[in-house]
Order: sequence, then C-alpha cells, then structure tokens
Amino acid sequence: MQKKGNKYGTHRVIEPKGVLPQPANKIDNNMDEIYDNEILIDVQTLNIDSASFTDIHNYAKQQAGEGASRDAVMEEIKKEMLLNVELQGKHRNRRTGSGGMLLGRVEKIGDALKGKIDLKEGDKIATLVSLSLTPLRIDEILEIREDVDQVDIKGKAILFESGIYAKIPSDLPEKLALSALDVAGAPAQTAKLCKPGDTVLIIGAGGKSGMLCCYEAMKRVGVTGCVIGMCHSQKSTERLQKLGFCDYVFAGNAADPVASLEKISEITNGKLADVTINNVNIPDTEMTSVLCTKDDGLVYFFSMATSFTKAALGAEGVGSDVTMIIGNGYTKGHAEITLQELRENKELRDLFTELYA
Repeated sequence: MQKKGNKYGTHRVIEPKGVLPQPANKIDNNMDEIYDNEILIDVQTLNIDSASFTDIHNYAKQQAGEGASRDAVMEEIKKEMLLNVELQGKHRNRRTGSGGMLLGRVEKIGDALKGKIDLKEGDKIATLVSLSLTPLRIDEILEIREDVDQVDIKGKAILFESGIYAKIPSDLPEKLALSALDVAGAPAQTAKLCKPGDTVLIIGAGGKSGMLCCYEAMKRVGVTGCVIGMCHSQKSTERLQKLGFCDYVFAGNAADPVASLEKISEITNGKLADVTINNVNIPDTEMTSVLCTKDDGLVYFFSMATSFTKAALGAEGVGSDVTMIIGNGYTKGHAEITLQELRENKELRDLFTELYA
C-alpha cells in the first residue's frame, strides 16, 4: 500500500517544515518507494536553467584555477552539481536559486494517478516544472554539453501530482524538443503580451528563448509593429539578422542602461518600447529594461537573473511608470505554442537543430 502524498509535494519537504518544495532547503529524494500521487522518472538529461548553468560554469572555472583544462572545469561542474543534490535533494543552484527541467522516461505511476492522467509507464516526457523543486537523485554524470546547458545523467526524479509535463513529440528530435520546452514560457507569454502595432524590445534576443520570442513577437505585432532585438555578441547578432524576425538587430551591453537607452531612443525616435522582454542570463540588466520602456509600457522579466529589488526600486528611482511582470515559466498552452514555432518556421527549426540538437 503506497503512502498518501500531498498534491504539491509537501510530504517530501524535510526542512523547514510547512513550506513548499521549491523554497525548501532540503527535500527527500529517496526513490526506493513512491507516494500514491507521484510519478517516478528514469532521467536521461538535465536541461539546466541558463542563468544557473552560466553561474555554475563560471564558479567551476574559478575553482579549477587560471589556465585549467576543459576536463578540469568539467570535473568541477560535476562536483558542484552533485553537491547541490547532496545538500538539498534537488538541483537548485545555491547562488541563483534557479533550476531547469529534465527529459526522462516514466518508470512508475502512483496508484492514485493511474487512469487519471494521459501517461503510461515507458512514455518519454519533459518535465515543465523547475528542478529547483523536483526530488532528484544523480547516480552518475555521463556527459556535460556546456554549449547548450545540458547534462546527461543516470538517475531518478519525482514529478508531483501538481507537476506539468509534455510528452516528447514523435516529429521532433528529443534534444531539440527539450531545448525549446525549457524556455516555453517566454514565447507563450510573448504571444499574450504583444499586440498589433506594438514596438517590442527583446533583450537577449540572440539566445534560445530570445529567438523564439522574436519570432512570436513578429507574428503578433504585424506589419504596423516593430521588433527590436538586442544581442550580446556580434555572432548572435548576425545569426538573428539572418533569421529575419526583427526590424532592427544590434549588439549591446544590457548591463549599461544609459547607452542602451540612447540606442533605443535613436531607433524609435524617442518613443521607446511598448513591451520589453528580458531573456538575459546575467545580473544587472533590470534598469536597461525599465529605461527603454515607455511610461504605461510593460516589462516582462523572463530572466532568472533578475533582482526584484533592483527592478522595483530602480523604476521608482527614475520615475518610471511601467508595469513589470515576473517571468512565470508556465502559461496555458506554452508547450504547444513553442513546439509549433519550430514546426512552422524551417529556418528557426534548422538553427535550433544545429545549435541544440
């Protein structure tokens, strides 16, 4: 007889008691027995959140020392990931607080869920809830693909009753689908927030979530709107220009708000953006987002490197009356919207296949 579990997974919380699994300092990652409302997953790949992986990679390079080989850095990444799980029972970055998601195969379904969900044992799924709340056991780290923030492992994970997931589609490669589903909340929110005629600024436009947002924004604003893509490097700028999703693309430092404001003012003739979408994976870009958005405009912070304090107090400090939305990684239909983008645009799919699959 399986034990009865809480819908949100509080039965796995070790400390502090009374909180949900995400903010918990430690959760139970014992996979020998599952509760009646849990799904046990045989994990294949962890897709680490971009802000988290960037932080882990930088930390690993510091630990390995100046001039260290790639192998030495990879060993430090392994140590850091294993330590995260050992201390917390989940992979929540101890500095950024963010997680990621995973790809795996359903191994066992709790008795209370059998017949009530559209899954069966053996199905390949991507979890659409954060690793920062997912009970995880890593038995072995097999491969680290630092260019796409993915780590292949042997291990197990638990999906709670309230957890959301997507079945891996048969018409897309697994790693391609996983990469897109990792950031599915961003293009789906873009679809909700952008309307015909809007001027939309996408910061971090050359990255994975950024390119998807550019494509979705282009569709939503139409011929009367304008999509501006701000990229980090010349390479990502040229890549985005070739895709043709934006009216303007430029390389800039998103941590330099004054220079960014001058550039956006120049492009928009001083009108600024109606909607700004921040997809970067580094800190201190809050004020660029705020300053480049007109009063009564909207800023969507998808980036997990965002500081609420810096955004809120910074906007107050410059007298900016913008609406700010925290980047909830879930919105209704987000998996379907994101995968459909890859299906309907060959250039986007080919590029994602080249970069991430």
